[in-house]
Amino acid sequence: MPNIRPISDLRNYTDVLNEVQENSPVYLTRNGRGEYAVVKLQEYDQLKATVRLLTNLESGEQSSREKGWLSAKTVEEQLGL
Repeated sequence: MPNIRPISDLRNYTDVLNEVQENSPVYLTRNGRGEYAVVKLQEYDQLKATVRLLTNLESGEQSSREKGWLSAKTVEEQLGL
């Protein structure tokens, strides 16, 4: 179950930060609407890396649609394998 707290709880930010766990962010609301998520730094870095990877995969897929796929043999030859 998500941990949802009003942003006013940041007055006692230590309590809020102690509730942040790996794969269990604390969501902060403002005027009853979701506004922020507090996550562990390692998890944030993993999320950024995942977005970068997915962006690169999409770029590669788009390139393959435009220029065609390379065979495994061609890739091995280009890599010198």
